[in-house]
Amino acid sequence: MNDISLALIGGALIGISAATWLALSGKTAGVSGMIFGMVSPQPGQFGWQAAFLLGLLLGGAGLALIWPERIPDLGSANLVWLAAAGLLVGFGTRLGEGCTSGHGVCGIGRFSRRSIVATGTFMTVAAATVFIVRHVVEA
Repeated sequence: MNDISLALIGGALIGISAATWLALSGKTAGVSGMIFGMVSPQPGQFGWQAAFLLGLLLGGAGLALIWPERIPDLGSANLVWLAAAGLLVGFGTRLGEGCTSGHGVCGIGRFSRRSIVATGTFMTVAAATVFIVRHVVEA
């Protein structure tokens, strides 16, 4: 199976999962909101948020065990850059009141104007960041 087929299957599974979650629970599958909910728990919310996040981690761990060549090698990655990027992403998700999963997958599917603008902003900044890192910083 080629990479395009795998991406198509993965994307379809994400969409089906997000739609099923919304239909069954009435909640969007926004991961940053769930993480924030774990830090500042609301009554009756901690259990399902913990289970959802644990499922994401176990899914990644399962993939690493079953199909390890699909996990990117970060051996040469600069850990300082990775930590800085993680902090910036965390700041951005709070500033944008949601992450790519909440806005891009769930919000656009509900035709939320705020999510459409947020996702357009995410994608524009991501493209600019890749250009700067690949063509300006490493030049």
